[in-house]
Amino acid sequence: MAAVKRPPLPVILVANDLLEGDVVFATADGWSRDPRQAKVAQDDAAAQALEAFAAREFLHARVVGATLVDVELRDGAPVPRHIREAIRALGPSTRPDLGKQADFQI
Repeated sequence: MAAVKRPPLPVILVANDLLEGDVVFATADGWSRDPRQAKVAQDDAAAQALEAFAAREFLHARVVGATLVDVELRDGAPVPRHIREAIRALGPSTRPDLGKQADFQI
């Protein structure tokens, strides 16, 4: 069996909430819209645990599109390394003074 291809560590788990449609981040206690609260996987075992959590949450129809995203830590907070995921984490880029992106500057 081939090894699962994952982004480089550390990673966080990002998904879309099925009821609200918002981007959400896996935390130690469930899901949050705040990317600073994301649980960071530093090793393969923790990344596998996040993937297993995503599979369970999908089966319970809570989230879709769960993806591991590689991050760097800045002042202890995970920040996506790729611009696409940074924009996804913050929300629409047309009005950064409005919406969740105004509250969750990373």
